[in-house]
Amino acid sequence: MLHTVNKSPFQNNTLSDCSRYLQAGDVVLLLEDGVFAAQAGTTQTALLEEMTQQVTIYALSADLKARAIKELVDGVKVTDYAGFVELIEQHKVHSWL
Repeated sequence: MLHTVNKSPFQNNTLSDCSRYLQAGDVVLLLEDGVFAAQAGTTQTALLEEMTQQVTIYALSADLKARAIKELVDGVKVTDYAGFVELIEQHKVHSWL
């Protein structure tokens, strides 16, 4: 399952809600304001580090660049739009709104 999170974890609970439903082998894609969760050194760092032990987490490169996020939580991978499309082709998608 591909879980997409597009809301900032500093404004709502979609990321923490998503984390409760993850299963081994799932993938999480942070996009739009969701990429704020990937920034290292925030209150979300521990949650993301814990999540990377069970699932693969990606952050969309264009959204990281648009928000000037350069330092990521260890284990968070970066993907571009082509990689986003590949993830959608490979997985069923659940969007956390």
